Amino acid sequence: MIKAVVFDVGETLIDETRIWSRWAERLGVSSFVLMGALGGMAALDRPHVDAFELVRPGFDLNAEEAAWERDDPDGLRNRFDADDLYPDVREALAELRAAGYQVIIAGNQPRRAYEALIAMELPADSVHTSEDWGVEKPQPEFFAKVAAVAGREPAEILYVGDRLDNDVLPAARAGMRTALLRRGPWGYLHAARPEAATADVVVDDLHAVLPAARRLT
Repeated sequence: MIKAVVFDVGETLIDETRIWSRWAERLGVSSFVLMGALGGMAALDRPHVDAFELVRPGFDLNAEEAAWERDDPDGLRNRFDADDLYPDVREALAELRAAGYQVIIAGNQPRRAYEALIAMELPADSVHTSEDWGVEKPQPEFFAKVAAVAGREPAEILYVGDRLDNDVLPAARAGMRTALLRRGPWGYLHAARPEAATADVVVDDLHAVLPAARRLT
């Protein structure tokens, strides 16, 4: 029986459209160009930073982020806030907690994302980031951390995310149940792959997670 539901962050809880649009402006290309490049990277199973390199050869992520912070110290830049939440997030998480499920947020995010998520006062029992843990998905140690903070056996945990490679497949290998969310470029592409059958359930929005959790035994 599922007792805890754990959510990824980017394109699961957070709509990254504004972030990518700001990156496009920073890189001097249209949003259409950068979004297309990102879609190509998703289809090719390449990291998103390769899209930056594609539109700006020689791109250095750390140097660019530092320069951007100097240029716009008070702006959101590559960060997110409550305006970037998908509209189903608060209600869906609240429904899960009201039904007695432990709700946890844990994804590949920098430490500053923890502060942003905490400030949103989401209906979650705890929030965790890969930088704070010192380990990232899809490493098995990340999912061991998830089980440890939940205080549950892996089979009692449903992990919800938009990617096969970072979410569904490694969580399943860790013994967890999984939900693949058809949201964002990776979500739609990965849901169309044969490996999507590995997920216990494929959902189109977060409201579908509660009935899915109830069905899983």
